[in-house]
Amino acid sequence: MGEVVNLRRARKQKARIEKERLAGENRALHGRSKAERERDRLTSDRTEKFMNGHRREKPGDPGEG
Repeated sequence: MGEVVNLRRARKQKARIEKERLAGENRALHGRSKAERERDRLTSDRTEKFMNGHRREKPGDPGEG
């Protein structure tokens, strides 16, 4: 005969596991230090400035349109 399982406990355990998995994902996405966020922002700003400086036609130049 099989093992007797308490369904209430099984549901709660499953919910705990799912909650921990979701928390792990959130830590990976949002758990960055202020220095890491600042570094990423500076890198993004630097890249955007570089790309804007190397455009063939600047926004607002005559001859567009």
